[in-house]
Amino acid sequence: MNAKIAIIEDEPDIRRILCDFLLKNGCTVSEAADGLTALKLLTEDQFDLILMDLMLPKISGERLIAELRTHSDTPVIVISARSMLETRLEVLRLGADDYILKPFDLNEVLVRMEVVLRRTGSANPSETITIGGLSIYPAENRACWKDKPLSLTAKEFQLLLLFMEHPQKVYSKANLYESVWNEEYCYEDNTVSVHVSNLRSKLKKASGQDLIETVWGIGYKMKEEK
Repeated sequence: MNAKIAIIEDEPDIRRILCDFLLKNGCTVSEAADGLTALKLLTEDQFDLILMDLMLPKISGERLIAELRTHSDTPVIVISARSMLETRLEVLRLGADDYILKPFDLNEVLVRMEVVLRRTGSANPSETITIGGLSIYPAENRACWKDKPLSLTAKEFQLLLLFMEHPQKVYSKANLYESVWNEEYCYEDNTVSVHVSNLRSKLKKASGQDLIETVWGIGYKMKEEK
C-alpha cells in the first residue's frame, strides 16, 4: 500500500507496532503521542489517512476529529478501547470513517485502511492483480478469467478484491462483512455466506476450479488454481 499515514496514539508500544507494520507494507508514516502534537502535525502536513486513538493527552480524539473536519476531509479511522455503541456512533457522526476496537488484528487494520482509501478516493487505485488465470482491475471495476470478463455484482467484486489483495489471509465472516458492507457484524446471518457462495460459483463456472477456499471454523481465503 503506497499511502501517507498519520498515527496518533499515546501508547508507545501500540504506536510502534502500527508504525513498524505499516512501514513493512509500503506506507510512509508520521507519529504523534498527544492531541496537541497531532493538531500541529495535521495542520502542517497532508495525509492520505489518519489512525487515531480517542483517549489522548492534551486534546481528545473527538476534539481533533471535530477540528479536522472544519477544513479537511482526510479519512480518519479511530482505534480505541472504548466499546460503547453510543461512543462509536458519536465519533462516526463527528466525521470518522471507521472505528476499530482494541485489541485489534493488524491485518484487519490494513484491510480496513484499504477499504476506506478506495471508498474515499484518497489513494490511487491498486494496480492490476493477477493470480494464475484470474485478474482484477480495481481502477476499472472489472475482473477476468484468462481475458474473459466476469459478471460480478459490486459486493462480489469487493470480496474478490479483498481475497486477491491478501491471498494468504483467512477472512472471518466478521472481517468480510465489516470491510465490504462497512457495518459492524453483530450476529450470524447468511449475508456473507450467500455472497461468497455466489462469487465461488461464478469463478468455478469460468475456471472449472474452486478458487475460494473454506477454512472450516475460521472463514475463507483465496486458493490459487492448480
